[in-house]
Amino acid sequence: MSLDSNRFHIKFWGVRGSIPCPGANTVRYGGNTSCVEMKVGLQRLIFDGGTGIRILGESLLSKLPVNGHIFFTHSHWDHIQGFPFFVPAFIPGNHFKIYGIPAPNGATVQQRLHDQMLHPNFPVPLQIMQAQLQFYDLEIGESIQLEDVEIETARLNHPGEAIGYRINWRGLSAAYLTDTEHFPDRLDENVLKLARNADVVIIDATYTDEEYHNPKSSKVGWGHSTWQEAVKIAQAANVKQLVLFHHDPSHDDNFLDRIGEKASLAFPHTILAREGMAIELIPSSPEKAASSVANL
Repeated sequence: MSLDSNRFHIKFWGVRGSIPCPGANTVRYGGNTSCVEMKVGLQRLIFDGGTGIRILGESLLSKLPVNGHIFFTHSHWDHIQGFPFFVPAFIPGNHFKIYGIPAPNGATVQQRLHDQMLHPNFPVPLQIMQAQLQFYDLEIGESIQLEDVEIETARLNHPGEAIGYRINWRGLSAAYLTDTEHFPDRLDENVLKLARNADVVIIDATYTDEEYHNPKSSKVGWGHSTWQEAVKIAQAANVKQLVLFHHDPSHDDNFLDRIGEKASLAFPHTILAREGMAIELIPSSPEKAASSVANL
């Protein structure tokens, strides 16, 4: 399936963290876990395979054959649990290159996707997938070049290790920075590097400061950040559009509305990720770009 060579299109298929949370109180923002698709020039890039990737897969069935690149930040369950339900991976003629960092115990991204589909946890093995799947283990800090699309990487602060991505194309840039926890005394240099002057930054904002520092149920050390810290990153890195992402499953639509209001006061160019939301980056000159946001 051919892509428009002159567009940088971002779509959100899953915006939650930790566990899916469908229900009457999460309809507006969505309940599926992390999955973001970027159509950049001639490349289809998919970031994480949470439950949102199932819906993405259904949308691709009318566009066969499909080629794409799937980038995993890490292999915690909420980021890989949708991959066994990604229908295009079962269809011959499709081709996906799959990237991730090895786990601290040395397990490759292929091994971890394979292991979650073994009995007794899943009825069919990875080998039943009939698309051409190629697996690549990344070194943190390396860059990937896909024709005219450059993808930078850096280490994120998360238990068991995670990797962040920055996508550069024709003077436009977007960063995908989840899951990561801020440091108590400084801004994370790796996060700042990937976010620098970016047109869009999609960033972990799981908690509020009050939740993170709650003396009765502290979230310190859990590997996630707050919307207040995300704003600090956006201000320091000169970010054009901040997208708060990886919403806590306990945050219903009304709670997220309130976060959005407060965050927009602190950094006007802030939105909260919603399932179905799309961002189109539009080059207006070699030096500048505009963006449009739509809920589809």
